[in-house]
Amino acid sequence: MASIRILVGSVYGGALLTARALKKNLGQEGHQIIVLENPELEDVTGNDDPILVCTSTTGQGEVPPNLLPFYVRLRDELPQQPGRPFGVIVLGDSSYGDTFCGAGELMEEAFYETSAQKVGDTLRIDALETTDPEIEAEPWVRQWLDQL
Repeated sequence: MASIRILVGSVYGGALLTARALKKNLGQEGHQIIVLENPELEDVTGNDDPILVCTSTTGQGEVPPNLLPFYVRLRDELPQQPGRPFGVIVLGDSSYGDTFCGAGELMEEAFYETSAQKVGDTLRIDALETTDPEIEAEPWVRQWLDQL
């Protein structure tokens, strides 16, 4: 069974509820899931667990305030994580056009700069198409786990 660290960026709670639902469902199957609501850089540098970013997008494609300090330190310090697997689930609203799911793209770029290895495609969940992001995230995360 896998040990996964989920880094959460949430404003209105959708990404947090999604991460908690994933923890509950995968935990029942024996996976060890750690949900980090206010992640610190040390939460990922002291281990080699796969990382799953589960974030919403704010404003004009920005990282939510609770994830922003982590993102800034990751970009500033670039702790090398060669080959460390990561994945991205991002919630957004396609009516924002070019900035749709921008926070996921920012987090992906930051992890690439640390030499981490992205596993699978990013899951982009559109608020205009679904009100229950955890329903879309669960089958995606199972496929993601199979690719680890």
